[in-house]
Amino acid sequence: MILYVRFRSAPTHEAGGIEAALPALLGLAEDISPVVQALPPDAALIDVRGAERYFGRDAAQLAALLRVRALAHCGVDCAIGAGPSPMLARMAAREAVPGKTLVVTDDETTGFLAGKPVAALDGVGTATARTLCAYGLDCVGRVAEAPLAVLQRIVGAKAGRELWERARGIDRTAVVPNAAALPHSLRRGRSPQIAAERAFGRDELDPVSHRRALLSIAEELGLRMRTEGQVCRSLTLTVRYADRSTTTRARTLREPTAHSAALTGLAYRIHESLGLQRARVRSLSLRAEDLMPVERAARQLTFDPADERARRIEAVADRARVKFGPRAVVPGSLAA
Repeated sequence: MILYVRFRSAPTHEAGGIEAALPALLGLAEDISPVVQALPPDAALIDVRGAERYFGRDAAQLAALLRVRALAHCGVDCAIGAGPSPMLARMAAREAVPGKTLVVTDDETTGFLAGKPVAALDGVGTATARTLCAYGLDCVGRVAEAPLAVLQRIVGAKAGRELWERARGIDRTAVVPNAAALPHSLRRGRSPQIAAERAFGRDELDPVSHRRALLSIAEELGLRMRTEGQVCRSLTLTVRYADRSTTTRARTLREPTAHSAALTGLAYRIHESLGLQRARVRSLSLRAEDLMPVERAARQLTFDPADERARRIEAVADRARVKFGPRAVVPGSLAA
């Protein structure tokens, strides 16, 4: 069985939040099973199949043990879902209340999924859910009963098969022990990350210039990750001001990606959240963190032709950049 654990502050918890306690909580989980995948800022996946045999306890009992230890050592409560796959464990955890474990067994999988809205499945976004509902496939049970060929005609060959399998409870992802998934500030060692910086010739007040710099950095990071076959889970923006002080903000992406448009959009949102209307900015740096191989990343199913077209154009541009140099193809606003 797989456990999906979402840590929540207990009423008596006075520490600096779940994020600060996450390394200790992961250590408690590793005392039960060595197969732990950190999911910052407040969750983890734990494969307890070996632990069940070793301790002679079932998943619910191991979850109870982890809950007691987390509360005793860190003052943190847990909402835990258990299932035969990461997808089912996550879905169970969404319905579990703090202090309880919701277990979904193999025999219960079909009944558990049948009445769920199709958007509850991993990887099904708003656009895909809307398209499926237009065909009457508004719940997981109906998607599971639909012929595979029908789903592939609606959402595409690969996406259709993934959707059909997930609706039947088939999840081919695994729990990947990955300490690098911790935020940089919580890691004992150096995290896999790449960064780039743009310094201005003079202290810059113009937000348009700030956005041009962020676009340039995001394009650079995206190209480097795609060339190396990597994606990132989060971005960190650091703003250095004229007085040499800095502001740093980090945010998690909706899904692991190296798509330049997604990186740029998040960088813009972080920048806008800082409210730098009259700040004199000396430099901007962007750091892509929590890198992972692209083959391990799950991309959200989409039915947006504009997004697919942008990704195809990006792939063609990457080939030109590899052959003729990184400046061979640039966004129009950076061409001047």
